[in-house]
Amino acid sequence: MSVVQSFSDKSFSEKLLSALDHIEYRRIEGHEDFEDVARLRYKAYKAQNVLPVGASHLLDEIDFVPHAYVFGIYYYEELISTVRVHHVTSEHRTCQSVGVFPDAVNELLDSGLTFIDPARFAVDPDIVGELPTIPYITLRPSIMAAIHFDTDRVLQHIRPPHAAFYKRIFLADTLVPPTIAPIYGFELTLLASRVREVRPQLMRRFPLFQSEAYERRLMFGEQPTMLSPPLTVLPTARFASRPNSPEMAFLR
Repeated sequence: MSVVQSFSDKSFSEKLLSALDHIEYRRIEGHEDFEDVARLRYKAYKAQNVLPVGASHLLDEIDFVPHAYVFGIYYYEELISTVRVHHVTSEHRTCQSVGVFPDAVNELLDSGLTFIDPARFAVDPDIVGELPTIPYITLRPSIMAAIHFDTDRVLQHIRPPHAAFYKRIFLADTLVPPTIAPIYGFELTLLASRVREVRPQLMRRFPLFQSEAYERRLMFGEQPTMLSPPLTVLPTARFASRPNSPEMAFLR
């Protein structure tokens, strides 16, 4: 890596951390929060002209399976983006990617691999210009989940024009080349990042993706009852990136 590129990465990483200072993550559990997420999904997908065929309301049955984790990302306490992650194993195969690419995903599951499958990625189109770092912030839970559950891969079923981003940032490999997805009516491709292999480089380049173990437990552990207030989680990336943190010890 050149000195110029190194300084550029450092500058951008600081911008990411600075934006993260004003972010809260919320595990979506209650009816009202799910309705907010559904409205945001619809608004974002309509703006990008990528609504699923026949979509009128964007809550899915698979939002509510036990191995699904739906998150709202709040900026100055306003919902600005959302993502859902599934912890996918041979026993729990339900996820967005297996619905789109069943042969490829099931073959890997049959071989014993486990995955995190992020889906329903949606960003408020009104905030993108103000906060261009929001895609990284929104995808952060998928990396945290891979570490928490110690999975082999993070899957990315995406539109082909977005593949370069995932290959550059997450060092993703192509599993399935661009293919028409009937549920959407346009092409998708399937990529996957080898979590354990890419983690050291990813964390060094983008400390935003680092996290303390207790943050991951709050995000993916057992949640309070439905009568409890929604659990809001503050990011720990700045703490995890300190020289004496367990995360940094892992990277050395």
